[in-house]
Amino acid sequence: MPRLRLAHQRLPGVTVIAVIGEMDAANRAQLEAYIAQVQPSPVGQLVFDLSEVPFMDSSGLHVLLTCATNCLKNGGAVHLAAVQPVPTRLFELTGVMAHMPVHDTVEGAITAALAS
Repeated sequence: MPRLRLAHQRLPGVTVIAVIGEMDAANRAQLEAYIAQVQPSPVGQLVFDLSEVPFMDSSGLHVLLTCATNCLKNGGAVHLAAVQPVPTRLFELTGVMAHMPVHDTVEGAITAALAS
């Protein structure tokens, strides 16, 4: 099973999760467990740094959407940052960009998260 490399940084008002590797069915549980560990409460602003994610299938997308739904229900939000072309195409085809803000840079996502 291909494992993701995951890291996070807690900043005042926002948590940034950096994902490195392909997000797919083989590592979906790893990503879900990491998110639950990093942010046990879905309240707050969460930024996913996807700059090192060259591929994402529907399983990875499902994890992000579930996380975003949980955050929204509790007054938080999920922002996506630095998305590569293949995941961007998946987001375009599925209409995800209408439900989760996508930013060119991690810094831009952090700024937007803090402003919301």
